[in-house]
Amino acid sequence: MFYEYRQYWLRPGTRDRWVALMHEQILPFQKSHGMQVVGCFTVEDDPDAFVWIRRFDSEAQREQQYEAVYKSSTWLDVIKPHIDEMLLREKMKVTRIVPTSQYQGRANLDG
Repeated sequence: MFYEYRQYWLRPGTRDRWVALMHEQILPFQKSHGMQVVGCFTVEDDPDAFVWIRRFDSEAQREQQYEAVYKSSTWLDVIKPHIDEMLLREKMKVTRIVPTSQYQGRANLDG
């Protein structure tokens, strides 16, 4: 199991539109293809930053879900054009993170 910690920077003034797009189109579409989204966050002291985290059970699962989502006509023709209007792709950072052995497989950190 591993997570993707995804840091995005948006064109100035577009964060509210971005958050709406995430919750109304991007997340439902990705979840419909099995992606597990742990959470989405705005950054308190940076109005152009957005962070979200996805969880994968294996590399094979990630590859299958990436294929299903990012090569689909819905993604390419409907969703991606809106993303391209707001996201500064050159600043985007995706970091794979792995829970420590004590928390491997846990849904939360309590206990």
